[in-house]
Amino acid sequence: MKEEKRKIQLTGGSTLTISLPIKWARETGLKQGDELSLIQRSDNSLVITPEKKEKEQIKSAEFEFSEEESFEDNFRYLIAYYLVGYDLVKLLSPNGFGAEERKRIKEVVRKRLIGMEVVGESSREIVLQSFLKYEDFTLRDAVRSMSEIILSMHADAISSLDERDANLAEDVIERDNEIDRFYLLIVRQLKAAMSDPDLAKKIGVGRQRDSLGYRIVVKCMERIGDHVENIAKNSMMINSKSSISEPASLGVKSLEGIKEIGFRAEKLFTKTLASLSNMGMKEANEAIRDANALIDKLEGINERVLVEELSITDKIHILSILESLGRIAKYCTDIAEVTINMGTRIAGELEF
Repeated sequence: MKEEKRKIQLTGGSTLTISLPIKWARETGLKQGDELSLIQRSDNSLVITPEKKEKEQIKSAEFEFSEEESFEDNFRYLIAYYLVGYDLVKLLSPNGFGAEERKRIKEVVRKRLIGMEVVGESSREIVLQSFLKYEDFTLRDAVRSMSEIILSMHADAISSLDERDANLAEDVIERDNEIDRFYLLIVRQLKAAMSDPDLAKKIGVGRQRDSLGYRIVVKCMERIGDHVENIAKNSMMINSKSSISEPASLGVKSLEGIKEIGFRAEKLFTKTLASLSNMGMKEANEAIRDANALIDKLEGINERVLVEELSITDKIHILSILESLGRIAKYCTDIAEVTINMGTRIAGELEF
């Protein structure tokens, strides 16, 4: 709708009124007797929103699974519907879903989309509905859960290398799905908060730019999870050479170096998330200095690995692990910088 201007009218000698744009009123389904919510912002502007009705809360959509595209290509479309906030999504297939395809859709939805459940199906249709209420799981709750999983994965990934435990490494790889689920949930929350000031307050987003800041933060956290997964995968490749009578060929110096950097990266991530939680700008700067020191330390360990008596294959896996630890440190730097930006106040800034 284009900008419209309304003159203020004096009614009854003491009440100021304005008329509402008729097009907007029709689109929102307003009628006489309905209530509007008025929110005053810090710049004295008013946000006017219709009171939500139960029947209007369910946003539905449908899309057709394309036979010309792969399963993953089609599933990306479903993720897009999930992220923009649809509560009910109908998946359609003109020629019908095969048994294996139907089973796979259900499994992947459970693994990757928090709150989405299959509520109906037929030979040519699968109906998914989200039962998660945003206010029941705040942004802070989601970020905390995501960070706890990452810390647990990180500790186990380093332990799997130290203890030559391929099963533990495999478990770390599986848990990366949980990180992806929380990432998608938080992006869905942030998108919804941008168009709903009341919801933004409920989930803990105070300003519009905070949504962008948290969007960057959770993307960094998702990438950290990917690098932890990479550490576990490379750990398995090294462990695959070992047997009961023949231990893995990972050198003692290399192992100790990785363990030291791994422990420091874990402490760095914890400090970075603490600075974000408290909006501690000084603590965020400390985290950035720690990250830079860790990256400098990595250079020396890389050189040590190159001259150590190890197979070329083992060196490749070890260097990949060290590269991931360095990337984790850099993503922590990004989170800390966002924390400093978010912690800086702007006079007259709009709030939800």
